[in-house]
Amino acid sequence: MNIDHLKLFVRLASTHNIRLAGSEVGVSAAVASTYLNKLESGLGVRLVHRTTRKVSLTEEGEAFLPHAEDVLASIEAAEISVGVGNALPSGTLRVAAPASFGRMHLMPGVKSFLSHYPDLSVDFRFSDSIVDLVEGGFDIAIRNAVLEDSTLVARKLAPDKRIVCASPEYLDKHGEPKSPEDLMNHECIILKGLGTWEFELEQGRRALKVRGRFQSDNGDVVREACVDGLGISIISTWSAYKELSNGNLVEVLSEFPLVSNTAIWAVYPSNRLIAPKVRAFIDHFASQFSPNPYWELNQ
Repeated sequence: MNIDHLKLFVRLASTHNIRLAGSEVGVSAAVASTYLNKLESGLGVRLVHRTTRKVSLTEEGEAFLPHAEDVLASIEAAEISVGVGNALPSGTLRVAAPASFGRMHLMPGVKSFLSHYPDLSVDFRFSDSIVDLVEGGFDIAIRNAVLEDSTLVARKLAPDKRIVCASPEYLDKHGEPKSPEDLMNHECIILKGLGTWEFELEQGRRALKVRGRFQSDNGDVVREACVDGLGISIISTWSAYKELSNGNLVEVLSEFPLVSNTAIWAVYPSNRLIAPKVRAFIDHFASQFSPNPYWELNQ
């Protein structure tokens, strides 16, 4: 199996365009088409559907893609480990990340990251939906949740500390809760999927199903609603650190910490070898966020 043919196929899976995929691997459209034909002939299956405007992967192509990526990643890692080939990671790194965290904390570090690796490009997808890394063709995903998928390798990038907070305007009007039970008499802004708030008390844990007239599936919207005085909410410090610093939000119930085992994780498929471009990305942002993230220090 020819490595150049695999590279062409992997880029084709991302670009859906033979001419563009060929350009990315340094060959003409005609040569790219020949590469693809030879790969399909060698495997004995059709990997892509061709139309006059674009190509898409067949069912066999979808099944073959993660294996082709694994082969290329292993070869790249092996070459670099013995000083063969490019000294620095190259190619395209496809990253999925939560929209809010991506905009606030990944984008400011991208310029520095790319300056260190001139032969590397990045393709970001910012979405609050949990993506399937293999099906979506992603090299790495950033997640701020409890990890349950055992097929993924995870590295913690930073803590995801969550606090209860409100605006001074809201507290002036409605008073400040003195205990978790007081929340039952307050308007609570709910992030979808987080309608039960669990606190660590001296006598044990206390879970409360809070109520409120406003909820959203977007963390930025929840934060802004809290700043606007619509109620009390749970917000991650990485999301609210600027508002906490300038006084637009204040922490309440600080003596009753929330029960949470979430963190900011970098996850990638469980291959035997981690691709150099994935390692480079994780190392770069881990050095920026750990062990003490700047959003905690600035409060």
